[in-house]
Amino acid sequence: MRQKTKEDFPFSIQVGFKKVIDAYKARLTTEKKPLAKKYLKELLDYIEDFPELETGVEDLERLSDYEQPIITLLDDLFPDLLTENEIKAAAVPKTDIFLAISARFERILNEAGKNFELTPRNFDKQLDYVSGCVLILNTFYNYKIDFSRPIYYDIPNKEGIIKTYRLSVNADFIQFHKTNSAPDITDADVDELLLNPDDLEIWKEKFPPNSYIFKGFTLLNLTDITIDDGISDLKSELLNKKLPESTMASLIEIFRSIFKLPDLKIGFTLYDQANNKFVKMSQDKSSYINSFILDQDDCVNCPKALCQQGINQLIEKKENFVIANVEQYAIKTKHNLLAENLLAHGIKSSIFAPVARGNELMGVLELGSLRKNELNRINASKLDDIIPYIVMAVERNKAEFENRVKAVIQSECTSIHPSVLWIFEEEAERYINDLEQDGIASFRDIGFKDIYPLYGQIDIVGSSDERNKAIQKDLLSQLQVITKLVEKAFELEAIPIYEQIIFRINEFQEELQENLNASSEQRIMNFIFDELDPLIDHIRTNEKSLRQEIDAYREDLNSQSGVIYNHRKNYDDTVQRINRSLSRYLDKQQKEAQKMYPHYFERYKTDGVEHNMYIGAALVNNRPFHKVYLYNLRLWQLQTMCEMENKFYSIQEDLALKLDAASLILVFSSTLSIKYRMDEKKFDVDGTYNARYEIIKKRIDKAFIKNTEERITQKGKIAIIYSQKTDELEYLRYIKYLQKKNYLGDEIEKLELEDVQGVIGLKALRVRVLYHLPDEPNQIKFTYEDLMNELNP
Repeated sequence: MRQKTKEDFPFSIQVGFKKVIDAYKARLTTEKKPLAKKYLKELLDYIEDFPELETGVEDLERLSDYEQPIITLLDDLFPDLLTENEIKAAAVPKTDIFLAISARFERILNEAGKNFELTPRNFDKQLDYVSGCVLILNTFYNYKIDFSRPIYYDIPNKEGIIKTYRLSVNADFIQFHKTNSAPDITDADVDELLLNPDDLEIWKEKFPPNSYIFKGFTLLNLTDITIDDGISDLKSELLNKKLPESTMASLIEIFRSIFKLPDLKIGFTLYDQANNKFVKMSQDKSSYINSFILDQDDCVNCPKALCQQGINQLIEKKENFVIANVEQYAIKTKHNLLAENLLAHGIKSSIFAPVARGNELMGVLELGSLRKNELNRINASKLDDIIPYIVMAVERNKAEFENRVKAVIQSECTSIHPSVLWIFEEEAERYINDLEQDGIASFRDIGFKDIYPLYGQIDIVGSSDERNKAIQKDLLSQLQVITKLVEKAFELEAIPIYEQIIFRINEFQEELQENLNASSEQRIMNFIFDELDPLIDHIRTNEKSLRQEIDAYREDLNSQSGVIYNHRKNYDDTVQRINRSLSRYLDKQQKEAQKMYPHYFERYKTDGVEHNMYIGAALVNNRPFHKVYLYNLRLWQLQTMCEMENKFYSIQEDLALKLDAASLILVFSSTLSIKYRMDEKKFDVDGTYNARYEIIKKRIDKAFIKNTEERITQKGKIAIIYSQKTDELEYLRYIKYLQKKNYLGDEIEKLELEDVQGVIGLKALRVRVLYHLPDEPNQIKFTYEDLMNELNP
C-alpha cells in the first residue's frame, strides 16, 4: 500500500522488528521442544541476512523488498487457524501500509470497495497529535497517562450495510528514540501539558514535529460492534425526538444494521385499549410511519386485523408475534387482512413486537423482510434491547393529550421530584400566561446554582463473572442431558452421525469448562438450536422408548429462550430481590431524610443500587439553608450505607446463591450547577467544569489504589472518595461517631488513588463495615469474615 502524505507529527517513523527478534532469541534459550528449537534457530539464522529489519527501515518505499522475511517474522502473530476469524493487521502508523493482515480483515476491506479509505469516525487532527505525544510520554518516559478513548470505524459491506468496528491497538512492539531537536521533559512539563490538553501549541513546544523516532509497528485489532452501536444510535434518536418526528430514513438504516438486512421494512401501529382497535400513529404526512397491520386504513378493530394467535400473542400475552413464512400464514388464515396487507407490500416474513408498559399495550412495532424465514423467533430476540426505548418515545407522544398544565409538566419534565416541583409549576404557569397573551410560549431551561452533590453506590462484586458462571453451568447441564439422550439413541441405532454429534458436544463442553465468552456462548447456542434440537426431534419421532425422557428434557427448557435457565434464573432472581429490597429500604429512609431539609434525590438499579442527592438553598423555596444540613445529610448517607450493607447480606440468608457487595461514597467539596435535561428527563451537572464530577462518578468504582492492582472498592468495606483535606477531617469525625455506635470497625485506611482519565489527586478513606446476624440486630457486631463464617458454617 501507498504511504500517506507526510504531515506534522511528534515522531518520524521507521519500521523495525527488534522487539520481535529479541523475543525469539529469548525464547530460543528457554525452549525445550526440539522441533520448536530447531525452527527458532533457523528463523533467526534466516533473519540475520536482513539486518535492517532489526535496526529499522527508514525508507518505507523499500518495505516491499522485505516482504517475505517480514511475513516470516510475523507468522506467530498471524496464525493460519485464526486468520478467518480475527480482524487484525500489523500496521505502520500514519500510513495505510499493512505489513501483515488477516484474511477476514482483508476481505472486509475488499468488500468496502477500492475508493474506501480506512479513517476513524470523527477523526480530530489536533487530538491525534496529542495522542502521539502521550504515547511518547508513556513509552519513552514511563508515565502512565490514560489517554485511551474508543476509536470506531464505519465500513460498508458488499450489501451496502454500514458495519461498525471498535479498534484496539497493541503497542508492545514499538520503541522511541529521542533526537537532538527534542527538549527534555520534566514532571513540571507533564503537569502543564495535562492542564492544557486542548492547547496544541504547548504540546508542539514540548514535542516539536519529528523530534522523536518511532521504531517498530503496531498491531490493530477490530471488533464488530454493529449491533451495540446500532442500539446506541437508536436510543439517541428516540430519546431526542418524539417517535413521529424521528427521521424515518435514519431509523430504518439503524434497524437494517441491527438485523443485517439491507432491505428491511419497518412500521408502527398504535393500540387503542379502550376500543380494542389499532390506529395510525400520525395523520401528518411529514412524519408518516407505515402500518402493515392497517395499510391504507386509519383504524381497524383487532379481531378483523389479526388472527386469534396474533391476538393471543400481542394483546393478551404481550409477546412477539412472528410470521416466518407469510405465504403459508395466508393459506392458514384464508388470506385474512394482515396476510393480504403483508403480501401487498411484498413481505415474506415479519415480526410484530408489542410496545407495552407493564400490562398496558401501547402499540406494535412491525418489521418486514422480502424473503421468508429471514425474520424468525431467534433474531426477534434482538428487539429485547430496543423495545424499552420505543416505549419511552411512545409514552412521550401520548403525554401531549393531557390537560394544559399537566401536559406541559408531563411532556416536558416527567418524573419531577417533589422537592423541586414548585419551580416547574411556576414555569408551567408562566408558560400558559405567555401562551394566552400572544400565542407564543416556550418552556425555559430549569437549573440551580451553588448546589452540593452527594453520591453513593452499593454494588455487587464480580457481577459479570457470576452471571457468566450461571450461563456456563446451565449450558453444561443442557449439553450433559443431550449427550445422555444421544448416547441412548446410539445404543438403539448405531449410526455414525450420533457418534459424531457426541464428539462435537464433548468439544463444546471442554471449551465451556475452560472459558466462556460472548463468541463461544453464541456458537454453542447456535449449535443447540440449529443442530441438536432438530436431532432431538428426529430421535423422538423414531425412538418411542426415549419420548418420555425427551419430553421431560423439554419441560426443563425456558419457554422464551429455549435453553435450560436454572442457574441464570437463580442469579437473576437473587439480583432482582437484592435490588428491590435495597431500593425499598433506601426510599423508606429517604422519607425521613427529607424531613431534615428538603433535597433532590434519585436512585437507580444496576447490578446494585446507586443514588444521587443535591442539596442547597436554590432548590428550596422560602427556607434558609445552612451547611449544617449538608453535614447532617452526609452523616445520614454514611450511616444508611452501613445499614444497606447489612440489609444486602440478610436478604441472602435463605438463598442458595451468595453474592458480595462493595460500597463507596463520593465527596465533592465544591458547589456546582445542575440543570434539568429535557431529553433525558433528569437533573445533570451543567457546564464543562462541573462535568468533572460526572466523570469521577462514572470511573471511580474501577479505580485502583496508587501503585497497586487493588481496587478501591472491596467487599466488607466502605470507601469514601475525596480530594480535599477538609473533607478527610470531616469524615473522620463521622467515622469515629459510627465506630462508637458499632457501625464501623476500628481500622481506618488512608489511601491515594491512581489517576483516572481527566481526574488526578483523589484520596480515599476505607473502613470495615460491622455486621450483625439478621435475627440479632442489637447484639454483637461482626466483620465481613466473621459474618461469612456465621452464614456459611
